[in-house]
Amino acid sequence: MGRVKSIQVKTLGDDIIKEHAKKFSGDFEKNKQALKEIKDIKSKKIRNVVAGYITKEIKRIKKSGL
Repeated sequence: MGRVKSIQVKTLGDDIIKEHAKKFSGDFEKNKQALKEIKDIKSKKIRNVVAGYITKEIKRIKKSGL
């Protein structure tokens, strides 16, 4: 079982995906760099958690064909 993501992480991730969906892919490292360019998140840990959430959501979206 995975970790539960907080509401703030999910909300931030969803908002970023809506605005900049074309910049993200299924690769965590690339998403981390794209997130660094888009949003100035001071905490490395929070940035990584948000990038991981975005990666998971992008993979889910591509799998479902939306």
